[in-house]
Amino acid sequence: MMYIRHKLVEVNVALMTVLVLITVSIGGIVEIMPLFTIESTIEEVDGVRPYSPLELAGRNIYIREGCYNCHSQQIRPFRDEVERYGHYSLAAESKFDHPFQWGSKRTGPDLARVGGKYSNDWQVAHLIDPRAVVPESIMPGYPFLAERELKMDDVADHLRTLQLINSESYTDEQIEFALADLKAQADPDGDHEAVQARYPKAVVGDFDGNPDKLTEMDALVAYLQMLGTLVDFTQYKPEDLVQ
Repeated sequence: MMYIRHKLVEVNVALMTVLVLITVSIGGIVEIMPLFTIESTIEEVDGVRPYSPLELAGRNIYIREGCYNCHSQQIRPFRDEVERYGHYSLAAESKFDHPFQWGSKRTGPDLARVGGKYSNDWQVAHLIDPRAVVPESIMPGYPFLAERELKMDDVADHLRTLQLINSESYTDEQIEFALADLKAQADPDGDHEAVQARYPKAVVGDFDGNPDKLTEMDALVAYLQMLGTLVDFTQYKPEDLVQ
């Protein structure tokens, strides 16, 4: 009897179309309706903040050089990933990402928690000649980043645009001091207290080993060194990491 009914649907295009539309509609309603009953789909997480001007410049370089093609920034909630990379990624960590850098493949390791894992010197050496520190690496070198001066005089405009996209991102004060903060973060003698007051946990000081010149290498390393460092995951118990 079931076979006869199924055959009737298969040979009747109009009936199949109607039944498919009904099924898809029910599925869509089941998925969409719960979203109208909650205030936000992104959980509130302490510590998440917008990128500092220098980190934002580094992120722009990261995107420009296509780093996202080989490195994801999304740790999935599976035990093997958690044990290798750290706590699984939270939606709130991408709150200020436009566009997000989750990635779709991994030729290299995931970078969601790379911040603080290696020293500035290691990061610079790796970017200049990856095989100098990871012999099996197939990553291309980026030595020109250490020579190319960072051009970001319009950083305040970048922050202002992101403020328009997300009103919770940058304050007027952060926009006003954007250029000063960008320069100070990579300056060993800069106003680090002001930078860290506006951008808590920002890594400060010389990044590329050349304090006399602000380079694209400074910016990219500053960006890498903050990835995954903003949220304090020590408040979670190990058994809470993977359900």
